[in-house]
Amino acid sequence: MNSNSTIIRKAAISTGSLTSGLLNPEQARKFIQQTFDATNLGGLIRHEQRTAKTGEIDKIGIASRIVRKKTENADDGYRAGVNTSQIEYATTAIRLPWEITEESLRENIEGQNLEKIITDLMTAQLGVDLEDLYLNGNEGAGTAKAFSTTETYKAGDTVTYNGSVYEFQKAHAAGAWNDSDVREIGEAGDVDFLKINDGWLKQIGNGGHVLDVSTQSDMSLDMFYKALGSIPNKYNNGKLRWLMSPKRAQEWELFLLNKVVNAGGAVPESVYSSPARIPTVECPSLSDDRILLTDPKNLIVVNTYDVKIRKTTEGKEAIMQDKRFYVTHLDYDPIIEELDATAMIKLK
Repeated sequence: MNSNSTIIRKAAISTGSLTSGLLNPEQARKFIQQTFDATNLGGLIRHEQRTAKTGEIDKIGIASRIVRKKTENADDGYRAGVNTSQIEYATTAIRLPWEITEESLRENIEGQNLEKIITDLMTAQLGVDLEDLYLNGNEGAGTAKAFSTTETYKAGDTVTYNGSVYEFQKAHAAGAWNDSDVREIGEAGDVDFLKINDGWLKQIGNGGHVLDVSTQSDMSLDMFYKALGSIPNKYNNGKLRWLMSPKRAQEWELFLLNKVVNAGGAVPESVYSSPARIPTVECPSLSDDRILLTDPKNLIVVNTYDVKIRKTTEGKEAIMQDKRFYVTHLDYDPIIEELDATAMIKLK
């Protein structure tokens, strides 16, 4: 049987000298990178580290068809231009606190090693939670109120109902609850988590290319090609990836297998993992009813260097409760460089 330390070591992030208090800028960069490496998507997206909490990230590009015919010994005055613009960011400060009793350190089978095991586990979960926020963050969750049959709602409004948080996908007139009008975005207890910042799903839904196939009872290859067709050709350059949950990827495989069994013939092996010749990246934090299409480098996370990991065994509470207190402080903002280079499929 594997010990606790063996199980956790397989997935845990090595956080270095966690008991030293504050991280210097180089350690902070390493720590943030380690949280990205905790997930499939984290290592593929673009990371920008800044010292300012708010600011702009420059975008530099050039137009196409900029070559001109040369005339010997002449200058026609033509010059190719460079297009510049900026993406604004504003990082949101977040924290992860926890505590360990001295009694648990003394009496567990791992001994003093339990402190490192728990700290590693917290750090690994931080990486998972951050990806969850990058994708699913929804500031509107913070204003969610209990659903009322006497209220009218517009698309984007959030409510709580039967222990869950929902976002309206269309306008809802006063009246009874209708599942087809809403999308569940979490449990009621997730509100304080979801409201921290708007994630990529929210941003793409508001400004990217959206294909709604939620009325269809089954998946189809057509939906992948339609989503791909909504993105301008200049972004279809071999760097695009389908982002979907593992369950959705498995359902796609099952759909194709059923086609083979029921209709005969064969499906090229590549179609299972690369619909429309675009590879799939499985993201456990992505909900089953959404598939994203973009270049992962088009998804940006901005952090500052000011990452703090604090630990204390001093103070009245620590002494009276016989505990050790810990907290990790950092900030982030998930932004998108080109919304025009994103597509989202809405499924049932």
